[in-house]
Amino acid sequence: MPGISRKATLAIAATASVALLATACTGQSSSSAEDDPAADTTLTFWHAWSAPAEVAAVKSLIAGFEKTHPNIHVNVVGNMTDDKMNQALRAGGSKAPDVISSFTTNGVGKFCSSGALVDLNPLFEKAGIDPATTFPKAMSEYTQYDGNRCAVPLLGDAYGLYYNKTAFKKAGITDPPKTWSEFETDAKKLTIAQGDTYKQLGFMPNYHGWETTTEHYMGQFGPTYFDASGKSTIATDPAVTDAFTLQKKLVDELGGFKKLEKFRSGLGDEWGPKHPFQTGQVAMQLDGEWRLGMALEAKPDFEIGVAPLPVPDDQADQYGKGYITGTIAGIAATSKKQNAAWELVQYITTDTDAVVGFSNAIHNVPSTLAALKSPKLKYDPRFKTFLDIAANPNSSTSPASINGGVYLTTVQQLGYDYESGKVTDLKAGLKKAAAQIDTDIAQAK
Repeated sequence: MPGISRKATLAIAATASVALLATACTGQSSSSAEDDPAADTTLTFWHAWSAPAEVAAVKSLIAGFEKTHPNIHVNVVGNMTDDKMNQALRAGGSKAPDVISSFTTNGVGKFCSSGALVDLNPLFEKAGIDPATTFPKAMSEYTQYDGNRCAVPLLGDAYGLYYNKTAFKKAGITDPPKTWSEFETDAKKLTIAQGDTYKQLGFMPNYHGWETTTEHYMGQFGPTYFDASGKSTIATDPAVTDAFTLQKKLVDELGGFKKLEKFRSGLGDEWGPKHPFQTGQVAMQLDGEWRLGMALEAKPDFEIGVAPLPVPDDQADQYGKGYITGTIAGIAATSKKQNAAWELVQYITTDTDAVVGFSNAIHNVPSTLAALKSPKLKYDPRFKTFLDIAANPNSSTSPASINGGVYLTTVQQLGYDYESGKVTDLKAGLKKAAAQIDTDIAQAK
């Protein structure tokens, strides 16, 4: 099942990435390698995939590279966590990786600012590749920090709306909601009470739900997060206030936080076959592209529909956008084979057929604009929704920060406190959170 190993470790990996890289000192971040990429050499490539099908897909990807570059051999090491990668990037040495691939986009800011990975901008320029026209906008954004492009996208994840077509028909709903008000109406219409619980819940809005994090919600509202000087804007950006306000309103209208949490606690987990969307207990679900394969494998007794997430009513013209994240690749600053390493990175991330083949194998979203349009892509017709979301210029991501995803954790905690009633003054809560974000970033510099 694509995505399981990745998503289950994201929070832990992000924390480990920040903690370990906080003391990293790996030297310069710009490539100054003098190795000959045409010479016979062996690279070490560390990646995080662990499921058998994913591991096989990586081996096939590397085999394609070695076929086109017979002088470069690649030693592939899988199932590597971010903490192991970060330790190796700091230490260097003959056994350290030359190229790494991480699931944690939140670590890009620290990877770049610490010099753990080399700045790829000069290499892209030398190769005549323009990242702005090669990668989808959001993916291009989350692989750089403060002008330093120390990472490159290697497949991606796009978030959309899954819905139970059978339940929609029974409720008299003909189309998936496009705006937040339509979403709110449909969620209530699809909710069927059963005593003090639910026979069917239209949508689980709580932030402890499955993929219903603050950043995934806010991707539809268009938050800035930071101003030009790097200060947090969450207390002054109306998009953030709107996202918090409308989510809380939906929580209240669907029964309240406590009732929803009680129902949620008795439902299946995110990665098992008893996921509540797959069992029909929840009629709509915010989730990534990997959910389609998992849901189909569970053989539900209803027809699955897929659509972009709704947008705020005043952004109806941007319907079709979504939140984007994904896997990244980079070259270790400690590597003595950076020119050869660039050949590998360039191939696995920009060669259209290579990207398409990898996408077909593990069912993640292709990470180049050319691959997104390739006729060689093989997918369920519903998967195209995620391809379109990835290619949509209005789709967004969470910006890189010098201390990784710490600011997102702060925003998420406020979300927990606000939806549960622990925080009642949203304006004051946002102001306090913004101050905390600014303090944390200042301490990380």
